[in-house]
Amino acid sequence: MRILDGKKLAEEILEKLKKEIKKKRLKLKIAVVLVGKNSASKIFVREKQKACEFVGIDFQLFKFPSKISAQKLKKEIEKIVKKPIVSGVVIQLPLPKNLNSQGILNLIPLEKDIDVLSEINIGKFYTNGLAILPPVVNAVSHFLREYKISIKGKNVVLVGAGRLVGRPLALWLLKEKATISVVDKFTKDISFFTKKADIIISGVGKPSLITGKMVKKGVIVIDAGTSSEKGKGKLVGDVDFKSVSKKTSYITPVPGGLGPMTVACLLENLVKLNKK
Repeated sequence: MRILDGKKLAEEILEKLKKEIKKKRLKLKIAVVLVGKNSASKIFVREKQKACEFVGIDFQLFKFPSKISAQKLKKEIEKIVKKPIVSGVVIQLPLPKNLNSQGILNLIPLEKDIDVLSEINIGKFYTNGLAILPPVVNAVSHFLREYKISIKGKNVVLVGAGRLVGRPLALWLLKEKATISVVDKFTKDISFFTKKADIIISGVGKPSLITGKMVKKGVIVIDAGTSSEKGKGKLVGDVDFKSVSKKTSYITPVPGGLGPMTVACLLENLVKLNKK
C-alpha cells in the first residue's frame, strides 16, 4: 500500500505558483462567499486562506447567514464580482437548501470562475473549450501523472454524482478512455460495483461509506468525500481508511489527500486565467 501524498504534491504546486506570482508581479485577489455555518465548509475556507497567504494572493471572505433571501444574496454577490480588484470568485458549497445553487453560481463572470461551476464554463469544459480544468479533475490528473498510474481501459467506479466531484470526473475519465460506472444513493448495492473496480473515487461526504469488505485487492482509492467529525472540527472521508488501506495499492488519506490538491489546483486556475 502506498499513500497518495496530496499534502506534499500541493506544496510543490504552491511553491511554483509563489515563484510565478513574484516573477510576473501578479496582483491577485480571491473573494470567497460563505453562506451559513457548515463546519466542513469552514475548514475548506481556512485552507484556501492559508494557501493564498503562502503564495501571495489577497484573500477576502464574505460571510452571510443561512436564512438570507436569494434576492439579497444575489445583490451582494453581484457587488462582489463587479469589483475590478477581485480576480477570482468562489461560492463555497454546499449552499443552504432554500437557495438555487446553480442560479447563484451563474452570477460569477466566466473569467473569474476558477471553480468552473457556472453553466457556461461547465459547457465549455464538456466541449474541450476551456483553458482550465475543474479543480478536482486537475487534482486527480496530477496524482495520476505523479504516481504514473494509467487509467486507460481501467474499470473506474465513481461514488456520487455531485457537481463538484462525480459529474466533472465522469466526463474527464471517459475522455481519458477509462470504463466508468457511477453509483449514488439510488444504487441498491454499491458493493456490487466497488468489488470489481480497479480505481474507486468517492465524493459523497458520508463517513466510512466504503469498507474493506467492499473492495478487491490491489485497488486504487481516491477519497474526495469530506465531512466534519461531530464535535471535533476534524475532516473525515468516505473511506474507512483502516480496513480499506489493507487491500489497496494506492490510497489517499483524509485529511492530506485530495483536499490540499484541490485548493492548490484552484489557485493554479486563478494564475492561469490572470497571466494575460
